[in-house]
Amino acid sequence: MMRLVTSCITMGFFLPLAFLASTYTHAQKYPDRPIRYVVTDQPGSSIDVLARIIAEKLSTELGQQVIVDNRAGAGGNIGADIGAKAPADGYTLVQLATTHVANAHLYKNLSYSLQRDFVPLTQLASSPSVLVVPNSLPVKSLSEFTKLAKSKAEPLQYASAGAGTCTFLSAELFKKQASVDLMHIPYKGGAPAMTSVLAGETSAYFAPLGPALQHIRQGTLKAIAVTSTKPLPLLPEIPTISESGLPNYKFTCWYGLFMPSNTPKAMQEFIHNAVMNTLNNPAVKKHLLELGFIPIGNKQDEFAAVIRNELDVFKELVKDIPPQ
Repeated sequence: MMRLVTSCITMGFFLPLAFLASTYTHAQKYPDRPIRYVVTDQPGSSIDVLARIIAEKLSTELGQQVIVDNRAGAGGNIGADIGAKAPADGYTLVQLATTHVANAHLYKNLSYSLQRDFVPLTQLASSPSVLVVPNSLPVKSLSEFTKLAKSKAEPLQYASAGAGTCTFLSAELFKKQASVDLMHIPYKGGAPAMTSVLAGETSAYFAPLGPALQHIRQGTLKAIAVTSTKPLPLLPEIPTISESGLPNYKFTCWYGLFMPSNTPKAMQEFIHNAVMNTLNNPAVKKHLLELGFIPIGNKQDEFAAVIRNELDVFKELVKDIPPQ
């Protein structure tokens, strides 16, 4: 009888240990299958290129394939909704951008909440914009552009990739600080917006640096100023808006990596560390800089603080814009 009791006690002691060991072993295997990387833009866009650079190196870091899943449309809200509704099992990453902070105020019936449905991992990179104008527009500087815009009976038209995008927000911030009226002409993406300014259909475009570079270098567009606080290494001769008469102006668009909320903290930390290793890789850094991206890589709480601050900033910036 004593032997039986001892045996039961022994089994009772080891069963929890066996369960813990099994759980630990399972956790140690994460990830044990491919990971989906949701991108809220179309294939071939600069945002998609950023994602594919990260995903390729991250696949090596994790030992599992990271598959880019493009879900474009509705100002990035379609992909964000898909990411928000994905299982919180550690196998979905979602690349969102500054635009999704503005969308929280621009869209009155969003099906997701940036703060409720996502946990921020890190900012991947930022991308300043450059104000470009058609060669036919008779201006060579920001002061000349502002003077021309103020002299027109009808406002000059500026192109954007859509309400809420960085091309829209940077222009609206300029309008507010320069006290100038520009008419917003939204397009369905950056490519048609760029085409419009190249053709002279619109008079200005606060273009992402990467896509604008080739046109500036080829002389098919004039670069007036950049939105960063310091001149850019890729365009050292182009002044900043802040040094061209608007000292408080600064705008860069960030791109960050998120996971669905309630994803286990251990998985969040594991992916965060792998992403940091990816961003610190010299080849990745070099590639991103050549494309006009500035690598960042920050802590989760630092990224969350950025989002909270911008929610307040953009609420004020877009308060007069009709809800979408």
